[in-house]
Order: sequence, then C-alpha cells, then structure tokens
Amino acid sequence: MATITKKELIDRIAETTSQKRVQVKRVVQQFLDSIVSELGRGNRLEFRDFGVFETKLRKARKAQNPKTLEPVAVPEKRTVKFKVGRLMKQKLVDMTGVAVEDEAHDIAEMEEGPEEEVSENNNHQ
Repeated sequence: MATITKKELIDRIAETTSQKRVQVKRVVQQFLDSIVSELGRGNRLEFRDFGVFETKLRKARKAQNPKTLEPVAVPEKRTVKFKVGRLMKQKLVDMTGVAVEDEAHDIAEMEEGPEEEVSENNNHQ
C-alpha cells in the first residue's frame, strides 16, 4: 500500500485539471484549513456519499502502564472520527473486492443522536 502525500495529490489534480499547481495548492490548503477550523468549533462536516468528520469527547479514564503496571490517569481528550460514506464504501469494495468494515465500531455510535448517546451512556453506569 502506497502513501500519497499532499504534494503528490496537488500535482495530480493540477495535471488532470490543467490548473496551475500554485492555484490547486491554495485551494487544497484552504479546504483542509476549513475542515480543521470547523472541527475545532465542534461542527460536524458531512460530505454526501464521501463521509462524515466529527469530533468526539473521550472521557477521562484510568489505565495501566504495561511495563510498570502502575495505574495511570488518562485525561479526557477530543478525537476526530470519520465515518465512510456510502459511495466511497462502494467504490472501495469495487476497487479491492473487500468489504469496508468499521474497525473502530464507532459508525453506529456516530449515527445516534445526542439524546440516544446520553441515554445509552446512562444505561451503562
């Protein structure tokens, strides 16, 4: 599996669209900056058929250092979740012949509304 850098992606887009690389770079960077900015505000970004980006607050928890076995306090943190969209999922299946799974098991969680998530969390306590 290859890693494609932002530079390589910009070069490909510039070549296929016959646009100047500088212009493509500016647009791509503005797009990425906008995603970061919106996620930083706590907004959910939905790109129909591509996928959904959203932030999720992970609660503080207790963990254990595997070397020393000492308890460690892990503070709460905000993470970014991505849910693969229907069209992207299908294209990946068509290209690879392999189904796309939700390895993090957070797709169903992301589809729940805030009320459902709160009530679900209360049921686990």
